[in-house]
Amino acid sequence: MPENQDRTAAGRPLHISTRDLDVAREQGSRSFAEHDMQLALGHELDFRLDLAPSPRVTLGRLSYGADARLIVPPMRLCYHVNLPLSGRSSVEQNGTRGDSGAGTAGVAFLPDVPLRVRWSQDARQYVIRFPRELLESHAAKLAGLRSSEGIRFDLTFDLRGGPGQALVATAGFMYAELTRPGGLAAMPTACRELEALLMTQLLMAVPNQLSPVLYGSPAPTRRSKIRAVMEFIDEHPAAATSTADLAAMVGVSARALQLGFQEAVGMSPTAYLRGVRLDRAHLELSLGTGGSVTEVAARWGFFHPSRFARQYRQRFGLLPSETARGTRS
Repeated sequence: MPENQDRTAAGRPLHISTRDLDVAREQGSRSFAEHDMQLALGHELDFRLDLAPSPRVTLGRLSYGADARLIVPPMRLCYHVNLPLSGRSSVEQNGTRGDSGAGTAGVAFLPDVPLRVRWSQDARQYVIRFPRELLESHAAKLAGLRSSEGIRFDLTFDLRGGPGQALVATAGFMYAELTRPGGLAAMPTACRELEALLMTQLLMAVPNQLSPVLYGSPAPTRRSKIRAVMEFIDEHPAAATSTADLAAMVGVSARALQLGFQEAVGMSPTAYLRGVRLDRAHLELSLGTGGSVTEVAARWGFFHPSRFARQYRQRFGLLPSETARGTRS
């Protein structure tokens, strides 16, 4: 067993620290991928892994406290991404070599090819495991494809530009929320929305064969498809989650749907969905039938009280608590 392991009930964070090489290898293999590990001569292991509870995507912060070399056979069933927070690492896969470092470059590993990684002693990274079927299905929805295919990511990618910074920020936000007591870990709908956002940010930040489609100028989306999405959102606002899901429903790419919505409605699909959900929350608070403000907000997809209050006030001119108090009066 690890020297220090803190696993409470299901849906809670997992914290592990150990100086035992076999324990570290076993835990890393169980959480991410089978691998062999060696330490540089004279280095002692100080393995630390903090895992966030997420239903499908595995997200953690990992450090070895030593110059560590990992040899990983083909993972087959998952993609793996490292986002450095400190230190550096060198990587090799499929005949390509690269370097990653905090604030400069991240790494994306493919499922079907073995890989090698070397972490510096001070390296600390977000490590993320995406189930292959889940990520490829999400990519197909974003690109407006009928079926998923293997994603050919570049091995290393830039973290200095907007997409890379957004990916790191999303990973950090997701990790903080899922490990925070009273956070989003106990809300399955919120977890799935965060996972979808993280996958979208990954596909936009890491160059791959779908990048021209995701960043290109799509053909105009027919107004009938825009209306179909609007009607679906109006009828099922709690069920609609990501732009990728909405785009897949009418057979277009996420970018095509966004541009079509902007042209026809003057806002993004996400903004339209948020408005409909705010209207439903406002109705429940006005009638006094939905419970507390927090319960009503969560039921309609608003999991951050301060953000919900700000958006509610922008739309209705008063705070949700004021609507609830007026109803009780």
